[in-house]
Amino acid sequence: MALAELGLVGLGVMGANLARNARSRGYGVAVYDRDGARAAAFRRAHPEVPQAAALEELPALVRRPRSILLMVPAGEAVDQVLDGLLPLLEPGDGILDGGNSHWRDTARRVSRAEAAGLWYVGAGISGGSRGALLGPSIMAGGSREAWPLVEGLLSDLSARAADGAPCCGWVGPQGAGHFVKMVHNGIEYGEMQLICEAVHLLREGLGLSAGEAGQVLARWGGEGRGSYLLDITSRILARKDADGAPLVDKILDQAGQKGTGAWAVSAALELGVAIPLIGEAVFARSLSAQKQARLAAAPLYPRPEVPRPADRTGFAADLGRALYGARVAAYAQGVELLRAASDQWGWDLDWGQIALLWRAGCILRSPLLEEVAAARRRGAESLITDRVFAHALREALPGWRRTAAAALTLGIPVPALAAGLSWLDGSAAAVLPANLLQAQRDCFGAHTYRRTDRPEEEAFHTDWLEEE
Repeated sequence: MALAELGLVGLGVMGANLARNARSRGYGVAVYDRDGARAAAFRRAHPEVPQAAALEELPALVRRPRSILLMVPAGEAVDQVLDGLLPLLEPGDGILDGGNSHWRDTARRVSRAEAAGLWYVGAGISGGSRGALLGPSIMAGGSREAWPLVEGLLSDLSARAADGAPCCGWVGPQGAGHFVKMVHNGIEYGEMQLICEAVHLLREGLGLSAGEAGQVLARWGGEGRGSYLLDITSRILARKDADGAPLVDKILDQAGQKGTGAWAVSAALELGVAIPLIGEAVFARSLSAQKQARLAAAPLYPRPEVPRPADRTGFAADLGRALYGARVAAYAQGVELLRAASDQWGWDLDWGQIALLWRAGCILRSPLLEEVAAARRRGAESLITDRVFAHALREALPGWRRTAAAALTLGIPVPALAAGLSWLDGSAAAVLPANLLQAQRDCFGAHTYRRTDRPEEEAFHTDWLEEE
């Protein structure tokens, strides 16, 4: 029996589909899963695929230099598999982690594998189960010497953009691959929440049905500013249950999350980067989970009795502009997070090239990504200072402001949309009230402050309460 070119550990939906994907591209694959029932189900469906009965048997089924792909839950499970594999592999072999591991864990595992003479790649994979089967976006990082060994495989597994380029690339050392995937997911959280808020305004603000709101989203998507998320949301809103009612209205309004959005917010706090839109998207999921508390508070705070907007067409047009502006803000905040990581850890993350990796296969895929990459080619340091995006945002701002004001008047929560607007206003403010904040800090804690009329390096302290 010929040895496989890829070993794969973990036959959940993602792992099984990646194995099928690799085989469809002509790669020999050998697999293992410690869950006996899952392993048996895969064996019945794909009896032609070599399957190890124990982890210790897998390396013998893969030709050298071996590439072993892990598709197991992030965290302790990855370390357990790593513990089992390291003694079985030989110098020059390596491991790819395709799960949603934390980037710090990946950096630690890279060092551990390299100390054993092996390579380790943290490969952020986006696209869900369908992307895993047909071609996802892949963001690879870790041991630099590994890239020539796995570039062909990962590129073949990945999606293709409209120009034929693979949506796969090397982004940086250590945990950079999983960090970039985390940023992708943070932006994804933001865009999902923004679309939900837009639909909420269409339905509660204008009284549209689910189907009508879906038609508005489809129209926006057809105006050159669409996205995969807009497309699937319009389809979700059109789906009816057996009784003819919108299926979405029968889904409990408690959102789940797996942690990558929270990791993005934590990283932003560590790096000193403001990503309030993404943060509010994470908090919105947390708030949704507090269903019983919301039900208890609802009677105490009835929605304001104000008329719905009279100009329905104008309201919807403003909302479309607001959604576009806020989506750009979400991407801009992701870019700032990538830039800060590059500065702090020397990763040299090229956010223009990273945007190109997201053009197909992944959840964020959208024509907007071509514009992001173009901004980088123009030499922009950030999206909001790029001349093309600045022009588009200035056009969106009046409608964005009217939409936020209307939502507040109607009592309809739009935390992400409003946070994006305030972030843009703050980012473009020549003066902020942080001078007063510094005075407060100096008053109660003698933290000192700098003056605008003195050399910047000088620190001053005032006894603000000396008259008391």
